[in-house]
Amino acid sequence: MVQKTLKQLPKTHKVVLCSAIFMLVLFSLFPSENASASKHTDAHLLEIGKRYPLDVELSGNHSDHSEVLFTEEQNWIDIKVRKGDNLAKIFERAGLSPQETYRVSKSGKPAKKLLKMMPGQTLSVLLDENNDFSTLKYALSKTDTLIVQKSEDNKYQSEIVVGDIDTRLNYTQGEIESSFWNAGVKANMTNKQIMSLAGIFGWDIDFALELRQGDNFNVVFEEHYLDGEFLGFGEIVAAEFTNQGETFTAIRYEDGNYYTPEGRSMRKSFLRAPVNFSYISSSFNPRRFHPVQKRVKPHRGVDYAANRGTPVMAAGDGKVIKASYDKYNGHHVFIQHGEKYVTKYLHFTKRLVKRGQTVKQGQKIGTVGSTGMVTGAHLHYEFLVDGVHRNPRTVKLPKAKPIAKKDAEAFKQIASVRIGQLQNNKRIMLAMN
Repeated sequence: MVQKTLKQLPKTHKVVLCSAIFMLVLFSLFPSENASASKHTDAHLLEIGKRYPLDVELSGNHSDHSEVLFTEEQNWIDIKVRKGDNLAKIFERAGLSPQETYRVSKSGKPAKKLLKMMPGQTLSVLLDENNDFSTLKYALSKTDTLIVQKSEDNKYQSEIVVGDIDTRLNYTQGEIESSFWNAGVKANMTNKQIMSLAGIFGWDIDFALELRQGDNFNVVFEEHYLDGEFLGFGEIVAAEFTNQGETFTAIRYEDGNYYTPEGRSMRKSFLRAPVNFSYISSSFNPRRFHPVQKRVKPHRGVDYAANRGTPVMAAGDGKVIKASYDKYNGHHVFIQHGEKYVTKYLHFTKRLVKRGQTVKQGQKIGTVGSTGMVTGAHLHYEFLVDGVHRNPRTVKLPKAKPIAKKDAEAFKQIASVRIGQLQNNKRIMLAMN
């Protein structure tokens, strides 16, 4: 069939066909040499934008396979940091001289970050047309990159470049059914966000004592992105917390502090609770049956049940007027706050302050224990106003300071926007439910 077809072809077609078959046979007998890319491959033989394996000579006649991305004017080498590596070893693998290693290491304070390279990280080195050092890039984090560059006059300079972070706002809200912590988790908040929210309202709400089923919160918070990739959560910028029918609102200002919509600081003279935990054994009760002395005895304070060693904080700034031990109170600390207020902390395992010492709000002053006349580990906390015991959960506290006058107008505008966002979040969540 093939022979018949060949006979029918014109003579010119037969000549062309025979020539093509001859060339195919010739190429099969003499195959061309396999092409490979190396550090010295001519750029015009390589495809722009394509990665090729690079054989870099090592001491001891070994080779390390790095990657090079060839572009029209760039020759980058990506080198992974090995265990025991330093800049000299890495530059040696890249074919760079000890002099270049020295100049890069002395290019400025940012370059000292190269002393803390970890195995598995990557250094990117750009070579010039003579295969000499031009630029180094080292990612310090998702946002920060160390850049070392050689200028035209052969000076080496280093800097840390921060990526352009895109900050977006997100929203959540929750209602307390069993505990504040569980409500936060159900609202998809992180542990840090839950603790931050409690910290924002810690001057108005005792999160161990005052929360009730049906209390709720509404939060606007930041999310950070870089080149479309989620980096992590930022700050809470606005929040509402409704506790036993009373709503507290907090707006974050650019100074990092939180204020009410009217511009008064959320930070007040006293914290509502000197400890962070979720259960107390006894509330304020003027006619309380003492479990040890077996008689009715006024209980002029609050007992916070907590594990032994739980940190106890000073409720406000003040001066320690007593730090001692007796058989009733165990290890205890009394703090004077100005002329009007005194706070008392009883049954410590350990006291961490001394009489006459000045303390700051939130400073650790002792640890929960069971010293003195008690049945178990707990903190007994008392609050006195002009020498009279008051319920620390409900006592009226001094008004917080307002925002500085120079910032009042700018804060007012921010507060207006944030309140609108909180209200919009409520409407969205209501519609979804």
